[in-house]
Amino acid sequence: MIRFSRRPLRNFSLAAWVLCAACSATVAQDMQQKIAIDWTKTIIVSKSTPTLQVVTNPMLNPGAPIHDGSFAALKALGADYVRYVPWLPYPKIAVAELEPPSKDKTSWDFTYIDPVTKDFLDSTQGHSTIVNFSTIPAWMFKTDKPVKYPDDPNQVFWKYTQGTELRDPTGKELGDYFGRLVSWYSKGGFTDENGKKHESGYHYALPYWEILNEVEAEHTTTPEDYTKRYDAIVSGIHKVSPETKFVGLALAFAGGNPKYYEYFLNPKNHKPGIPLDFISFHFYASPALDESLDQWQHTFFYQADGFLASTRFILAIRDRLSPTTKIDTDELGVILPTDGIEINASKAMPDHIPHRYWNAAGSLYGYLFVELSKLGVDVIGESQLVGYPSQFPSVSMIDYNNGKPNARYWVLKLIKDNFHPGDKLVENAPQEDGSSDVLVQGFVTPQGKKVLLVNKANSEKTVKVSSELENAASLTVDEATGDEEPRSGKVNGAEIKLAPFAVCVLTAH
Repeated sequence: MIRFSRRPLRNFSLAAWVLCAACSATVAQDMQQKIAIDWTKTIIVSKSTPTLQVVTNPMLNPGAPIHDGSFAALKALGADYVRYVPWLPYPKIAVAELEPPSKDKTSWDFTYIDPVTKDFLDSTQGHSTIVNFSTIPAWMFKTDKPVKYPDDPNQVFWKYTQGTELRDPTGKELGDYFGRLVSWYSKGGFTDENGKKHESGYHYALPYWEILNEVEAEHTTTPEDYTKRYDAIVSGIHKVSPETKFVGLALAFAGGNPKYYEYFLNPKNHKPGIPLDFISFHFYASPALDESLDQWQHTFFYQADGFLASTRFILAIRDRLSPTTKIDTDELGVILPTDGIEINASKAMPDHIPHRYWNAAGSLYGYLFVELSKLGVDVIGESQLVGYPSQFPSVSMIDYNNGKPNARYWVLKLIKDNFHPGDKLVENAPQEDGSSDVLVQGFVTPQGKKVLLVNKANSEKTVKVSSELENAASLTVDEATGDEEPRSGKVNGAEIKLAPFAVCVLTAH
C-alpha cells in the first residue's frame, strides 16, 4: 500500500535545483503569465477517469468519529473505478481465513471485514469499483514458525507478510481462497474446504479485481512468482465470477524494475486464456524531513516529473507487448517524512501538518491529472479517503479532526465534475515570456470550453486571461475554502488572481 524511500535518483542535488529555480523565479517574477489557448489544436481525446482509493483502517469502522462523514463524502463524489483495499496492518480486517484449514474445521470469519466492505460497496453503488483484498493468508507461505497476529482487530501489525515461497507451489490453494472470497460477496456465499456451506446473502457486482499490492515489497515477490500467482488468482475468481476483469502488478516503485512490466505484459508468460485487462502502479512525492512549504513547491512537482518520465517508459513497454492493456495509476499523493515516525506510535499523535499542505497536495493531483491525461492513462487515482495521525495522515482526503472533506477531496471532485473521457485537451498557444508557475490546460467539453488552472507555487499568482474568458464562471479550491466546497465566482476583467496552490476551473460563456 504505502512504502517509504520513494525518493527518485537525481543527477544533482535538490538544493542546487531549488537555488536555480529561485534565481529563475526572481528574473521572471514581474512577467505576468497569460492564458493563450489554441482551441483548434487537439493534443488528445481524453480517456482518463479521475478517482480515489479507500484503504481500511480503524477510522472507517462503524462508530468511529469520522466514519459517517467519510462514507457520505465517498457517496457524494460518485466516482468510478474506486479502489478498495483491506490490507496487511490489520489482519483481522484484511484476511478472511487466518488459520489453515484442518479436517475438522476452518477459520473463515468475516466479522471485522464485512462492516467496512458493505459500507464501501453501498456507498459506491451504481459506480464501478476495483476491489483488492491485497493480503494473502500468512499460513499459505513457508515460514519457520506460524505468524502470530494481534487479537485486537484495530491494533497495527506490520510483520504479517512473512515468507516468500507458497506452501502449495501449484497456486491452487491461493486461487481457491480468492475464489471463495469473491463468492462470499458476489454469489451469496461459498462452500469451504470441508464441504460446509457459508451463507452471506451478498450479491454485489464486482466488475474489477486487483491482484495483490506492491508485490516487490510484500513477500519480495519476483516478476515470475507474481505472474504465477496472478494466473492462479484470476483462475480461481473466474470460476465463480467469469464477468470480472482484472488489474495486475500494483507496483510501489513505478520505475523500479522494468522486468515486472516486461515479464508480466508478455502473454507468453501466462496460462492460456488469462486476461491482461489493466496494470497499475503508484507514486508518492516524498520531501526531505527538513523541507517546508517553500521547498515542497519545488520537490513535489520535480518528483512528479520523474514519475511522468517513468510512466512514458512503462507505456512504451505496454504498447510493444500488450497494447490493449489499460493503465491505472491508483495511488497518487504525498507521504510526508513525519508519517514514517508516526506509524510506529502506540496511539494517535497530535496533528502537526500545516493547513496549506492540503492545497499543495491537491495542486499536485491537479498537475498529475493533466499530464497523465495527455499520456492517455485510463484511471488516475488519488490516495486515499482516510488517513490520520499515526496512520499516514498526509494522504488523507478527509479532515480527521472534523470528518469533513479537505482540499484534496475538493480538488478531486472539482476535476471529476468538470472533465470526463471524451473531452478534448487542446494546446496552449506559444508565449514569448511569462512564468510557468501556473499550469494552464484547455478542454473542449460537451458543456463548452473549460480551462483548468493549477498554481504550483507557494505564492499568489496573477494570470492574464484571453478575451473569451473575461467574465468566465470560476470554481476555485484554495486555502480560503478550507474544508468547504469550491468557491464559485467569475473572472472580473482581464486578470484572475490565484492563491498559493489554488486549483481553479474556468468555464467560458
